[in-house]
Amino acid sequence: MTTLYTLPRSKPEAQGIAPDAIKAFVEAAEQQNCGLHSLMLLRHGHVVAEGWWAPYAPQHPHMLFSLSKSFTSTAIGIAIAEGRLSLDDPVLSFFPEETPKRISRNLAAMRVRHLLSMSTGHAEDTTGYFFKRRDKNWAGAFLARPVKHKPGTHFLYNTGATYMLSAIIQGLTGMTLLDYLQPRLFAPLGIEGATWETCPRGINTGGFGLSVKTEDIAKLGQLYLQKGRWDGEQLLPANWIEEATRKQVDNAPSENPEWEQGYGYQFWRCRHGAYRGDGAFGQYCLVMPGQDAVLAITSGTPNMQLVLDLVWEHLLPAMSATPLPADAKAQTALQEKLSGLALSPQTGEANMPITARVSGKVYTVEKNPLKFKTLSCTFDTEGCTFTVKIGRRHHSLRSTHNAWHFGTTTQDGNERRVAASGAWTAEDTYTMRTCYYETPFCDLMTFQFGDDQLTFTFKTNVSFGPTEFPPLVGHRVD
Repeated sequence: MTTLYTLPRSKPEAQGIAPDAIKAFVEAAEQQNCGLHSLMLLRHGHVVAEGWWAPYAPQHPHMLFSLSKSFTSTAIGIAIAEGRLSLDDPVLSFFPEETPKRISRNLAAMRVRHLLSMSTGHAEDTTGYFFKRRDKNWAGAFLARPVKHKPGTHFLYNTGATYMLSAIIQGLTGMTLLDYLQPRLFAPLGIEGATWETCPRGINTGGFGLSVKTEDIAKLGQLYLQKGRWDGEQLLPANWIEEATRKQVDNAPSENPEWEQGYGYQFWRCRHGAYRGDGAFGQYCLVMPGQDAVLAITSGTPNMQLVLDLVWEHLLPAMSATPLPADAKAQTALQEKLSGLALSPQTGEANMPITARVSGKVYTVEKNPLKFKTLSCTFDTEGCTFTVKIGRRHHSLRSTHNAWHFGTTTQDGNERRVAASGAWTAEDTYTMRTCYYETPFCDLMTFQFGDDQLTFTFKTNVSFGPTEFPPLVGHRVD
């Protein structure tokens, strides 16, 4: 039976970091609207600072997006150590049923190492073609795409390549990637409750879709910092760590310096001798070997470079080679800052003269990108229930006045945990904030009521598409 391993805690000074520097980093991130949701800083294997911006909290997992790739890479490293495959195995050898009738020279030359290093030779990310495939065979879609370049010579960020690694693990072991990692990585590290999305054929998506807690991210980074050794056991070969985190392929040039330092096996090289796994909208597992430090961050930021710039500016130079004198005043200030982190709920009035007249009324809207058909807001003394019809189904979202209300919603097609707050911000306008606190996404919605009419606006903090949509005008149904 595995004993749950919780990372030890320590005061920053004891591990050679000034509390003022950590506080300055947090304050700078807030001032520059980095959208951080959590952070955990480790030095010499000890957690020296941790915080969550409420309603985000330590017990909740967070979507990792492409930070999932580093966990997939880890699984490949373990499988190689078990003798299940090698870096130089042809990709086609694992997919006899999906092999196309005509095999190009470049496709035949593609090896496992090329999937890991994003150097498959494709000229475009293959992932979009997965969702167009009628038979839902994502591996078949990947192998059907033209391989323009000789594998190993051309870097292209290709999430489809990581899916293929997941499919290889499942084909070799008969287990999903998640199940394969459970006894080999998650249980020894004390990672519980991890979930991973699957493709229509039941294969974990590999390049995205993993959700774990902030401390779990930090544990992965610490495992790599410790060259694969954990609690007296070698979980991952040290030589794999070296290969996975060194530069395997050139990825310059880029407008952002952290994206042109080279790419390893599903890890990015960084300046200052560091490396990282990362995911869209600011999910980071940053490992700094020279400082014996790890930084785990979840967030909803549109500017991932900015967060790293602030790390280099505030945290990196503050790491001393020796312990620092205790500073009770600075430590208290840091703890007060970290314990008080929060995303502000919507503020405003609980009621307006118009409230009773519009409460519960249904408004129809014309065809729109959000696919809304009808909208309604039902008000009571504690808050508002917003109901929207999408297709044939009604979805509800409950908000509380000037405070977060915790519930669930299926508005985006999946059941999500959500915190919502709302208030009247003008005589005719109700504003609602929502935070899907296991994801990067936080939305702002406004409802402006007129004579038999409702104007609805929607903004989100980050998105792969637009973050703001044209206003929807709804007309009341009598």
